[in-house]
Amino acid sequence: MSSLLSVTNLKVQFSSRQNFVTAVDDFSLTINPGECVGLVGESGCGKTTTGLAIMRLLPNNGHIAGGTIELDGVNLATLSEKEMQSQRGNAVALIPQDPMSSLNPTMKIGRQIGEGLRIHTGASEAEARKRALEVLEMVDMPRPAERLDQYPFELSGGLRQRVIIAMGLVCNPKLLIADEPTTALDVTIQAQILDLIDNLRVQLNMGVLLITHDMGVIAGRSDRVVVMYAGKRAEQAATMELFHRMHHPYTQALLASMPNLENASKHELASIAGLPPDLSREIIGCRFAPRCAYATDECRATEPDFTVADEHGFACFHPVNGPAPVVVRSREAVVASGASRKELLRVEGLVKEFPIKAGLIRHKVGALSAVSNVSFSINEGETFGLVGESGCGKTTIGRMVVGLDRPTGGEVYFDNKLVSAKGHRPSREDRRERQMMFQDPYSSLNPRMKVAQILAEPLQVQHEGTRAERSERVSELLLSVGLEPRAADRYPHEFSGGQRQRIGLARALALNPRLIVADEPVSALDVSIQAQILNLMKDLQKGHNLSYVFVSHDLAVVYYMADTIGVMYLGKIVEIGDAESVFRTPAHPYTQGLLDAVPVPEPEEARARRGRQVTGELPSPVNPPSGCRFRTRCPRAQDICAIEEPMFQTFGPTQEAACHFPLRTPVTLTASRSA
Repeated sequence: MSSLLSVTNLKVQFSSRQNFVTAVDDFSLTINPGECVGLVGESGCGKTTTGLAIMRLLPNNGHIAGGTIELDGVNLATLSEKEMQSQRGNAVALIPQDPMSSLNPTMKIGRQIGEGLRIHTGASEAEARKRALEVLEMVDMPRPAERLDQYPFELSGGLRQRVIIAMGLVCNPKLLIADEPTTALDVTIQAQILDLIDNLRVQLNMGVLLITHDMGVIAGRSDRVVVMYAGKRAEQAATMELFHRMHHPYTQALLASMPNLENASKHELASIAGLPPDLSREIIGCRFAPRCAYATDECRATEPDFTVADEHGFACFHPVNGPAPVVVRSREAVVASGASRKELLRVEGLVKEFPIKAGLIRHKVGALSAVSNVSFSINEGETFGLVGESGCGKTTIGRMVVGLDRPTGGEVYFDNKLVSAKGHRPSREDRRERQMMFQDPYSSLNPRMKVAQILAEPLQVQHEGTRAERSERVSELLLSVGLEPRAADRYPHEFSGGQRQRIGLARALALNPRLIVADEPVSALDVSIQAQILNLMKDLQKGHNLSYVFVSHDLAVVYYMADTIGVMYLGKIVEIGDAESVFRTPAHPYTQGLLDAVPVPEPEEARARRGRQVTGELPSPVNPPSGCRFRTRCPRAQDICAIEEPMFQTFGPTQEAACHFPLRTPVTLTASRSA
């Protein structure tokens, strides 16, 4: 089969004040019609730059310094900008990482989708609108005709991503470049988007370049995989071959960094020490050598050639042969040791409603039910994992726990003291003992303040120590989260995402809290950096006897961190219990759906999970479904589910779930708590 896309010896450089940075160096790949090729690697390895080079959308200081990019016989690298405009969006389309920043907030969806057709074919407004409706139907957009006249802010993240895909498809491109298309999405929506791209690829015989840092994402979707490190190819092979008989240590390390559903355990996650090399400096030898456990003097002195045998290529002097062995450790000892711990936090019947106002005088016309009758408790030194899709109320609970929001109903007890009563004003001691670790460390850190000021600020507010003592405390905090004290003199934008998350953790630790609410702390990080942060949080928990409320949409990550897991859906906890029981033997269909949606880095298992994930969008919390709130998306729902709200039933010593038709037979039919 002749290649649709052939990239040969591509070299991309960016100019800086001092020199040139070679972001992509001697890089080659091919994609056939109807084929999906996965491009995987950590942030900063050159994946996105490669995609932008193919699209000829590099920033002003970037340029293609060598190589060819042939798309269906046309060398895109040599086209003028005007000639490239006829190819871009027409023959090759891009799905960017962040749909919200890529959509025009002032333009309606239908017009944005049809814009490409009007530009490339001269279609009329009516023809463009008709085509926009067709592609929205093609991407399984709910109520597509209604979406044409909506703005981007009126759509959820998953629906906005469908709009971006529809924009890419409007001119029937031959090649689709999907750049981290699901990074910021829930696992359930992620699975739907990946299924959609895969189905469209087969239906339209379209080539797909799937760019990601997640080995689990490409395992079930790609035909071939190219592993990229520091601007170069490290390894490439057919997907099955690469996952079962990988040869490059970097590929092996990426796979080992992922929390694995099949072999999940409480042992320390494997992580890749250090960071990718600085590409602005000359690199001698193998680029992975400083982080490689197999590196020798030869690796540090000479760069290995990329060799191909039986369609499996790699660049390594000391190749491995398959995944690293998995170490599994029982969790029973952890459960036993936590049995006698003192209760630190208890929430009872927690309710939070946000008023909906309209009209000139902004009178209340309704209420958004964010949290509805939620109860749980946490012991000292333990972690409560709160898992569910975006919009289910997880973050709102975290904000009420730390006192940033006041409950509409219910109580929050901290160390046996009621801290949520109306009129209660938290003392300085109360404030310091409950801290928040935010999801996006970049937006939560003041960009105008140096790290030293950011970390010293809570100490100043609490009148802690002298200036010298606060400076010493800042150095201690940076060392405790694995950063050098000299990082104190830099600004947040000078750090990578993983480093910023470490700073956010240091900020939460500044006042020696007893409880930290960690809100999606690793959702946007590379798997290797994610493993480092999770391991660090576990180590700090042991050293400081910390308790965590760990909020996430990923059950595999929550299982690794948590002692107890609460599964939330549309403001309610639908299943709760010890992590081992909820993870291994779920009772609620929604819990099983979340597990099925987690990407697994095993091609056979990933393909077997297709079609088993939760489908559809989360209903509106303004008008939730009657009876069981999950019934509109549940494959087991029957008439009673729309009439009666299910009560909690017991499925083990600590496991309970609220479902009329659970996956397991309950131990007792006596409800142990109110649903």
